[in-house]
Amino acid sequence: VQLQASGGGSVQAGGSLRLSCAASGRTSSSFGMGWFRQAHGKEREFVAAFSMLASSTYYTDSVKGRFTISRDNAKNTVYLQMNSLKPEDTAVYYCAARRGGSVWLAGSYAYWGQGTQVTVSS
Repeated sequence: VQLQASGGGSVQAGGSLRLSCAASGRTSSSFGMGWFRQAHGKEREFVAAFSMLASSTYYTDSVKGRFTISRDNAKNTVYLQMNSLKPEDTAVYYCAARRGGSVWLAGSYAYWGQGTQVTVSS
């Protein structure tokens, strides 16, 4: 499966962005889809994801109540709606797909998009 992330940009604190991840090659419903981010000089960290059957969603504590992961199976696209953005949300955001394993661990995800930059200014 090939993943193409888009929707990043520069916003002020308190603003919103919606990231998109378009999957091709295989339907995204066949995989557990997730979002990670990597700030400059830091390790890649989990942000949000679906369970394998997309019956559940998972979020890192720092984004709960502000970010929402969703999907449109007809468009084979997964979204990350980000509201109330903070400067600490500044990072390159990656969408990823896994066939199994822990939803929380980057090593579980075999397929990665190219990343999209999100910059939040104070």
